[in-house]
Formats: sequence, structure tokens, C-alpha cells
Amino acid sequence: MEENTKGLDAGGKFEFPIIQEQAGCGCGGDNAADADDSGSSLDQPFVSGSLSTPAGLLPKVSSRLTRQDRWGTIKARFGVGRMNYAVHPGLYALGEPDENAPVLVTANYKMSFDCLRQALPGRNAWILVLDTKGINVWCAAGKGTFGTNELVYRIEASGLKKVVRHRKMVLPQLGAPGIAAHQVKKLSGFKAHYGPVRARDIPAYLDNGLRASREMRIVTFPLADRAVLIPIELLGAAKPFALLSLALLVLAGILGRSGFQTNLLHDGVFAVVALFAALFGGAVLTPLLLPWLPGRAFSVKGLSIGLVTALALMMARGVDVGAWAGRVEVLAWLLIIPAIAAYLAMNFTGASTYTSLSGVKKEMRFALPLEITAGIVGLMVWITSLILRWE
Repeated sequence: MEENTKGLDAGGKFEFPIIQEQAGCGCGGDNAADADDSGSSLDQPFVSGSLSTPAGLLPKVSSRLTRQDRWGTIKARFGVGRMNYAVHPGLYALGEPDENAPVLVTANYKMSFDCLRQALPGRNAWILVLDTKGINVWCAAGKGTFGTNELVYRIEASGLKKVVRHRKMVLPQLGAPGIAAHQVKKLSGFKAHYGPVRARDIPAYLDNGLRASREMRIVTFPLADRAVLIPIELLGAAKPFALLSLALLVLAGILGRSGFQTNLLHDGVFAVVALFAALFGGAVLTPLLLPWLPGRAFSVKGLSIGLVTALALMMARGVDVGAWAGRVEVLAWLLIIPAIAAYLAMNFTGASTYTSLSGVKKEMRFALPLEITAGIVGLMVWITSLILRWE
């Protein structure tokens, strides 16, 4: 997918003619544990029963999510059990499908699976779940687990040919990079159709004879989709934040010109506040304000937030820039806060429509060394500012 920011509006809207998915239900765990065929698909808590078919008993599921399903989604959003949030791969019956019911393909990341079935209330369909190691469609297609070989294998292993008379299936469009449709047709006899971007549009897509409108082909990254990513980023940064805060408190207490407690309250607490401001700017303000921030690279967007945050903090602190210690302290936070904010902002590249894999790699090559260098130099400058107050 080529990097493209043409046509960007306040909602982060783009049109990509080929590469889309059942979007809007979040990302999966990129390093999720394998979810193989061990165990019975019928024993999973969300399975409501079984359906007898020429391929044997198949698990039945409902389009109505239970309280347990919703709680699982909430936990995954906050990183709890996210790396193992998967369903068994195979064929599932939604409602009471027959041999003419449509076949929909998805990943075995449970949030993707739940998103698909929830979008089909009152519908009867077959859901073919590929083994993507618990990773969502978009990421799995890039990694190769949502791929041609797995799809062809799952068609055979599930007995799908015995279950349906037709030879058509609907795939999520952001899975297109991993699927060679002509090979699927050649090896399995099934023709792959790429459905709409949003799962909620699938009913209309099916009713329209597997034809998607222009609106169904538009990928968006609106405020709601950006905001839902914030909790996992904050939790991921919580431990480093706590450790770094502790280190800054100790350094401020030891190196300040007054007693330990006074130094802690004057310099240590402010250092923790500044660190939190950097975290908040990179992990919260950047995704919320993303379409309006300058630059194309996420690191540049985070950098701009960091600079504004650092300047605002320095003004609120009332630093005496007439003294060397004050000027050095200002320089320190102008290095540290933007570096942290820019680094955290880069975490959102994998969940957005703003860039491509090659664009992300290019950005990391130039931005990451600069962010690390700025952070280390900034810390050294901050320590120097504490020592200069002794003079």
C-alpha cells in the first residue's frame, strides 16, 4: 500500500480501490500466541450449539454478543489477555445457514470474529476462520498468515465443499495483500470477492449481489477509531513511565542544591509532571489531533505536540532564563519531551491508513536514532542544570 495523504480531511478519510478490510473493530495482538486446531471448536464459550452438516457437526454462533464477549473486548483493548484472544480456526454456522448461504472469511483474532458476526443480525451465513495466530486481518495479511495457502488449506480441512453448493466467498479487503485470488480459484475452485471496508456494510453488500458502492470502498481513520487505540498505548508506556519517574525523583533529590525533600518537591515532582506531559502528548493528544497536526510522518506530528507541551510547561514553571541553570533546564525539556512524544506517536502508524509498511520503515530509520539521541542528551543536560544551581 503506497503512502498517500491526498484527500485527507478532518476525519482522516482516504479512498483505496483495492486494499481494505472489515475495518472498525481494532487491531489484534501482533505477537499473539498460536491458536491451532487443538481442542474442540464446540467447547468454546461463545458457541451456542452445533449444526449437522455433510462435513460433520459444526459450531453454531449468534450475532448477539454476550456480556462475556463484550468484557473480553474491553480487556483486549486494555491489553489484558490480548496476545491470546483467539478462536479456533475452522468453519462456523451463523444462525441456520444452508447449502446456499454465503461464506464469509475472517481471521481468528476474536475481536475480528465478533465484529463480523455482530454485523449480521438475523442473517444465516457460514464463517470460515483462518489461523492467523490470533492476529487481525490487516496485520496478518502483511505477515503472511492471512494468506493464499492458509485459505486453500482451510477450505479443504473444514469440508466447505461438502457444505455449500456454490463456489463463492467474501474476503475482507485489507486481506488482499496476502491473498492471490486467481490462485485460490485455481487451487480450490472458489472465487474470492472482496467485501466492504466496514463490517456493518456487509448486509447491504450481500443484498446488492456482492457489489460494493463507492462509499463502501473508502477507508477512514476517524476520531472514534483513533481514540480507541489510546488505552493500550498508555498501558504499554505505564511501566517505563514509572521506572523513569522514580529515577528522575532520585536524581533530583540527590543533585539539587537544597535538602533531599526540598529538591524532590521542587525539581523531582516537576520532572515527573513533564514526563507525564510527554506521555500524554504522544499517546493521547497526537491520535486525537492527528489530521490537524503538521507533517506527514507520525514522528513529526508527535514532535510538534511535544514542542508545544514543553514550551507551555516552561512558561507555567516560570523558569529564570536569565540564569545559566534556567536556560539549560529549558533546553533539557525541549529535547526530552518532544523526543518522547515523537516516539510514542510512531506507535500509531500500524493502525492507521496514513502510511505504508515502506513508509514506516523509512520513518523509523531516520526518526528513531534522533529520538533516542535527543532523549539521552536531554537527560544529561537536565542533570547539568541541577548541578549548575550549586554555583
